[in-house]
Order: sequence, then C-alpha cells, then structure tokens
Amino acid sequence: MTGTSSRSAGMKDETLDEKKPMTAGEEAWDIAKTVLIAVAVTLFVRFFLFQPFNIPSGSMKPTLAVGDFIIVDKIDYGYSKASLIYPLTRLPGEGRLFADTPERGEVVVFKNQNDRNRDYIKRVIGLPGDTVQVMHGRLYVNGQQLARTPVEGEPDCDGYPGGQLYRETNTDGVSYVIQECRGDDYEYDRTPLITVPDGNFFMMGDNRDNSLDSRTPTVRFVPEHQLVGRATRIAFSVDGDKSRLWQVWKWPGAIRYGRIGDKVE
Repeated sequence: MTGTSSRSAGMKDETLDEKKPMTAGEEAWDIAKTVLIAVAVTLFVRFFLFQPFNIPSGSMKPTLAVGDFIIVDKIDYGYSKASLIYPLTRLPGEGRLFADTPERGEVVVFKNQNDRNRDYIKRVIGLPGDTVQVMHGRLYVNGQQLARTPVEGEPDCDGYPGGQLYRETNTDGVSYVIQECRGDDYEYDRTPLITVPDGNFFMMGDNRDNSLDSRTPTVRFVPEHQLVGRATRIAFSVDGDKSRLWQVWKWPGAIRYGRIGDKVE
C-alpha cells in the first residue's frame, strides 16, 4: 500500500511539473495574440458587416436626432472603397463588389465626394433614371406627386414657429415621417425637373427645410460607389444639451432610453 501511494504521489508531482510557468516574453506574446485577434475581428465586422455612426446634425429630424448612434448594415449594397477607412476611401476606382441597388425610402449612409468624402446620411428618393422635382414643398417622382398627410406631434425646428410633421408615402408604398419648419415656399421647396443619371441616386433629408442633400450643389447626385450602407437601428442615444463629457452625474438623465433599439424607418 505504501509503495502504491508513493507511485501515485510521484505521478502527481510529475503531472504538476509538466505545466511550467510562462516566461515574461511568452506572456507578452500571449497578450499580443489576444489583442491582434480582437482587433482583427473588430475590423472584419466594421469593414464587412456592421458599422456604428453618430448623428451630428438635424438634417434627418424627426427620424434621427442629434446624438443618436446608429448601426449601418454594410452587407445589403455590397462593397466599394467607401466601405474602407480614411485615407483608403480616396483610392482610385469606382467599382462595387456584390452590388445591390437601394430601394426608394431607405435611409442610407454615403461618402459625399463634394465635401471631402465626409459621411452623410439621407433618404433615397430617386433611383437611376427617375425624374425628381419639388414644387411648393411637394415632392414628385416620375411625374407622380407623393402622398402627404399631417400627423400629430411637435416638430423639432430649432426655435422656428409653425412647423408641421407629415407622413409621406412614396410611389412604392413606403411611408415615413418628415417635417416642414418654414412652410412650403422656402428655398429648398422648389427645384427644376431633375433626371437621376445612371449609377447615381437622389437623396433628401427628412428635415426638408434644413438639409444639405441632392437639391443642393453640396451633394447633388450620389454615385453608387460612394454608398456605405443602410441605417438599420438606433443603438444608443444621448441628449448633448443635458450634459457635458465631464458632467458624469448628469449622464443617466441625458440618455434617451426610449430611442435605444428603435428601427430606422
């Protein structure tokens, strides 16, 4: 019995001896591998699947508010240089892999080539070959006036009185809420008849009187290779007017809990 116990103890000691402590160099390499794998997974998801974006302006009110953080699906429309990060977005070439066409009414993030390739977010109004015109605030696509009905609620017009929310329905039956803050005869409420060129899209913001979009020279037409992806959901939302970065005690009150998880429609 004594001999058996000795052999068992010896085997136990032998097993413990097999797991040697790592050297400082091995520990550093192990940590580096973990970090590299995490970075690789993050970059893969960001480049090819989903990417977060922050909404810095009110051009998409009331659909999106300043301080919303949205998730953009990069799979739907395929991949181009716009899918990459700066400065790779300035690479030559206009191709797109696995390309698919956005549908009218979808909310899209794109690189604005007329504004140093900055990220813009607008709604798709016209597809290649469509005609688009705005007359007295009413939108016409391919000669058909889009239906527009008033809805209840207060538009966020940044101090301008007399605004109105409307539900607009496009020619494909897709509806969404827009706002008019300065009536139907403001400078963006009149355009000539515009034909969307092949391979391009006509975009407009839902805040119709305060949006730099395809009605203006700042954007004009958006080429297919400048599309980044489709906005899908609001991942997080914070009201920047209620707190500052250093005001930690105000953070909970600044979060718009009711917007988190909302679908972008």
